[in-house]
Amino acid sequence: MKLGVLFSGGKDSTLAAWIAKREGYEISCLISIISENKESYMFHTPSISKTKMQAQAMNIPLIVQKTKGEKEIELKDLEKAIKKAKEKYKISGILTGAVESVYQASRVQKICSKLNLECFNPLWLMDQFELLNDLLKNKFDVIITGVFAYPLDSLWLGKVINKKSIDEVQILNEEYKINPAGEGGEFETFVLNCPLFKRKLKIRSYKDFGEGNSWTREVEVG
Repeated sequence: MKLGVLFSGGKDSTLAAWIAKREGYEISCLISIISENKESYMFHTPSISKTKMQAQAMNIPLIVQKTKGEKEIELKDLEKAIKKAKEKYKISGILTGAVESVYQASRVQKICSKLNLECFNPLWLMDQFELLNDLLKNKFDVIITGVFAYPLDSLWLGKVINKKSIDEVQILNEEYKINPAGEGGEFETFVLNCPLFKRKLKIRSYKDFGEGNSWTREVEVG
């Protein structure tokens, strides 16, 4: 079955794509939504424009759709992108990296039903620490590119997801109820390498923006 992946460049959508590929599905295209609204209800925003470089590293076609990011209205732009993927790449289904967000999963499902497409969420309700450890087990190279909750701060930007950082997140989960995989929007990530990549991406430069407990890192990769 040919699938289109709703792709943010972060750990969840990339891991979902890897699981699907491993199970025999064909990843025909990636779909990235670039939102003008940094507080988008639906879409990941830090370094989202760099999914082009990730798609090149995977040698998978990418569909980019821009949106103003207005609540609910942004779903029309998502539908437009999925429809384009169905017409151009003959996909039969959409793959998402949704883990716990009913808001996101239900809205993607509604669009898929309207367009007569299957909807797959291979990470749905997966134990969050199991998800993080799966990244390590499958040799994913993932960095944190955004933090949006106390007590996370700018020192977390660029931090690699590894055994040490997972242990740190576990402590934060116990003390501050920080979601281990950032499902509450506490942090965002960017994948530099994984089994889907033909080559590893390297960070050429970066710029940090923010204050207090809300920071993003925009990376340039090559």
